[in-house]
Amino acid sequence: MLPSLQIAPARVLRGSQVLLQAEEAIARLGYRPLLVAGSRSLETIRPQWEELVARQSFQEARVSYGADCSENALRNLQTAVASHQADFIVGVGGGKALDASKLLAERCQLPIVTVPTSAATCAAWTALSNIYSEAGAFQYDVALSRCPDLLLLDYDLILSAPPRALVAGIGDAIAKWYEASVSSGHSAATLTIAAVQQARVLRDLLLQKSVSALQNPGSEDWREVVDATVLLAGVIGGIGGAQCRTVAAHAIHNGLTHISGERKTLHGEKVAYGILVQLRLEEMIQGNQLALAARQQLLKFYAEIGLPQTLEDLGLARVSLSELRRAAEMACAPNSDIHRLPFAVSPEIAIAAMVSTTALPDERVTPSPRADLPSFNPID
Repeated sequence: MLPSLQIAPARVLRGSQVLLQAEEAIARLGYRPLLVAGSRSLETIRPQWEELVARQSFQEARVSYGADCSENALRNLQTAVASHQADFIVGVGGGKALDASKLLAERCQLPIVTVPTSAATCAAWTALSNIYSEAGAFQYDVALSRCPDLLLLDYDLILSAPPRALVAGIGDAIAKWYEASVSSGHSAATLTIAAVQQARVLRDLLLQKSVSALQNPGSEDWREVVDATVLLAGVIGGIGGAQCRTVAAHAIHNGLTHISGERKTLHGEKVAYGILVQLRLEEMIQGNQLALAARQQLLKFYAEIGLPQTLEDLGLARVSLSELRRAAEMACAPNSDIHRLPFAVSPEIAIAAMVSTTALPDERVTPSPRADLPSFNPID
């Protein structure tokens, strides 16, 4: 079979109070919607949703997706679809709520509307869902047959989210360049080249405008950064495909989710830290001076906008060595995206990189779990 690309939602609408403005587009999808959301997201969208339901005389039902996009949560959601006899899904919330909604629509073969309530990820755009355990540990991802039928980007909803969500979205989005340039930077395929160059544009935009956007919520710079994190980041994954999507930064994120009690940080915060780990690996294994320069640039940028630079910043200062090893082993599992790097990475070397993300240029780290680990004290 020829490889297929799921590049973009069928339709994207942006603006203020978009849910009400898009009522005709929504109504074309059916008349028995199932609204999937978390409690906070549901409360945020409730006034618009209830007015829309009244205007269109929808026969609607609402259901919480749970704490995570897990197989158990999806079984409960499928039961809700059958019970309500829903004919389309409306997913509202952050990344996990949208992932659950998209995968639910895929399994039930129903249309799907995505309404992000923060700019923390590009999940509203993509044909991909991540599955987690009930404890929040990453399990696997699922490629979907299509992107959403309708994406509604309501700047008022995004503005109501905590600023930390946009900071996390910046961390998740800027990873596109550092991962795509490694996995696909030497590709001769036209669309892959386009995706990598779009990732460069995305990086430059975020480096130039993120500080201003965070200082001036609702401004033009803020909207451009929101568009970059929610929309443009999704474009890159759509055009470039899986090969252009994730490498070590997301692999480190996935590994960190297996540390018990690690649910206090956002997806993009862990991914941002993972970029530093990836660059550190390139320095340690390849002696890559460009990676060193990129890491130093990012450390300054992270300090300006509040992204984590170290395990301590992630709240993992006293994580045990056995848990850190578990995270590194998961990041280096045989099917991990970390193996898209042009060199082999062992759990020991991954640990060494994870504990030295702020190392100075002349610092050397021995790839041993017990030797010369700067600013890290295991507590086994």
